[in-house]
Amino acid sequence: MALTGPMQYLKRKFRSDSLKESLKGRLTKDGIRLYEPGDFAGMHAAGALAARILDDIAPHVFPGQTTEEIDRLITDMVEAAGATSATIGYKGYQHASCISVNHVVCHGIPGPKTLKDGDILNIDVTVIVDGWYGDTSRMYVAGKLPRKAERLIQVTHDALIKGIEMVKPGNTFGDIGHAIQAYVEAHRMSVVRDFCGHGLGQVFHAPPNVLHYGRPGTGAVLEEGMFFTIEPMVNLGRPETKTLADEWTAVTRDKSLSAQFEHSVGVTADGVDIFTLSPGGKFHPTY
Repeated sequence: MALTGPMQYLKRKFRSDSLKESLKGRLTKDGIRLYEPGDFAGMHAAGALAARILDDIAPHVFPGQTTEEIDRLITDMVEAAGATSATIGYKGYQHASCISVNHVVCHGIPGPKTLKDGDILNIDVTVIVDGWYGDTSRMYVAGKLPRKAERLIQVTHDALIKGIEMVKPGNTFGDIGHAIQAYVEAHRMSVVRDFCGHGLGQVFHAPPNVLHYGRPGTGAVLEEGMFFTIEPMVNLGRPETKTLADEWTAVTRDKSLSAQFEHSVGVTADGVDIFTLSPGGKFHPTY
């Protein structure tokens, strides 16, 4: 689940979320928590459940389906697994998923509107398993995937992978953002600036802000034991967004299509550990 971009709203989120955070690990000078090697197992368990739910929901995405029915099924899956939805009740939100269709960038609220043939949608799920948060999202298509949407989805997926490839000790968060931005803009698309990834672990949202644009060598230095999401949002048109009156749904200002992929990752001694890999190889909608 993306955070609103820097800065004041993030500070309010970090304050409220940090009240729930345990004392595991230590903080860097930038306020980023470093978890212990044994903590990776907890993140794998939470991430695996979130990813499996997104695998299992795939057959339920089709023309004529409603996003509220998809969310109901996800809620049932979370409960059947004995886990907790991190989003139900979070700052007043009342659903187990965010479902963002076509020009909705993120935080789309499930509802009664039916999907049409060719609609693309991002489904974002966060679960809590034994106190650990698993947060991931991916793209789906209802019916036949239009060519321009296919290209947008591919670039967004590949941009995420480019960002993840930058994750290793000694690199910076600016290296991650730059890799994503350079790849997206080389394909004549735009990276959303208004929302970003975030730290997580035994808390939903925490430092750092993981921007999907930036300059190499800038920002905090990556260290072993950092846990965070990378979740670029890419628009076919301009990067500007606006938030609707419900105070959740963010859309592209120019009504161009938008896509997003999200993984939760941890920094290892020599690289990166992805916690939210798809068990069935279904992370990309053309599987």
